[in-house]
Amino acid sequence: MSLPAELHEESAVAAVCGRRIVITGGSGFLGVSLATHLTSLGAEVVIVSRSRPVAGAWQYCSWDGRTLGDWQRVLEGAFGVVNLAGRSVDCVKTPDHQDEILRSRVESTRVLGRAMRQLQSPPAVWVQMSTAHIYGDPPTAVCDEDSATGCGLAPLVGRAWEEAYRESVLPTQRQVVLRTSFVVGRDRGAGGSAMKRLVPLARWGFGGRVGSGRQGFSWIHETDMNRLFTLGLGDPSMQGTYVASAPNPVTQSEFMRELRRAVGMPIGLPASEWMVRLGARWLLKTDPELALYGRFVRSRRLAEAGFQFRYQDLQQTFRDVLS
Repeated sequence: MSLPAELHEESAVAAVCGRRIVITGGSGFLGVSLATHLTSLGAEVVIVSRSRPVAGAWQYCSWDGRTLGDWQRVLEGAFGVVNLAGRSVDCVKTPDHQDEILRSRVESTRVLGRAMRQLQSPPAVWVQMSTAHIYGDPPTAVCDEDSATGCGLAPLVGRAWEEAYRESVLPTQRQVVLRTSFVVGRDRGAGGSAMKRLVPLARWGFGGRVGSGRQGFSWIHETDMNRLFTLGLGDPSMQGTYVASAPNPVTQSEFMRELRRAVGMPIGLPASEWMVRLGARWLLKTDPELALYGRFVRSRRLAEAGFQFRYQDLQQTFRDVLS
């Protein structure tokens, strides 16, 4: 019989305290959020990334995400590594950008694996970021860890990313993959948080239905995301692939309605598909399909393990993040 989730979490926190954790690709919103969380638990955190992160209680080491170099030394004797490396998908999907999105994930994962093989004492656990976009955009199905993957660029990238991980991780390392949904959290000056776009739109009265508004919007609070990372690092019973998403996915219309309520805006102008495609590309410089398509995901494995999300509804989540 497995221990209650609360005991697993306590032991995971104890396991990372005083240990070195390396976060590759950690200079963005999610990496800085995780680094802040882990340092608060007493871990020694090293961020390895192309760009220098905002200042904090962590060390920084530069890499290019493609080649071996001096950055390898921070892995020697480290307790665990969390790989987040990959170009942001918040961009216009030109052929060059699509290539960068794929290569930045696959190449960084592979070079991390090559570096591991040169170490005398490699990290015992490798927690790998993946994406809930791997399931594509099924209009009504609720996907979990056993669901089929989808079609298109995002599922292709997700599959290639996970395959690169499986090829690169050491047989002796505990393996954890987190297929992550939309993370709701504070920016902390790192950039990369989509909430930085959505909150002003809601406050200005533009946060209404996008397209049909029925597309899935799966989300997770950064606190629960960081708890999952911590469990992945410190709980030996956590192994394999998990969906990292709160248990109550909503539609796009519902998500924006709750966000408008949180910022005190009673109206939200709708945007038809042609408006989104025009405005996203030429005004916001992003991919319109990020708004027009979505998915409903929920983790069967976390539910079976007894994991209790601290943030299960959007109003509670927005009150915390926007406070």
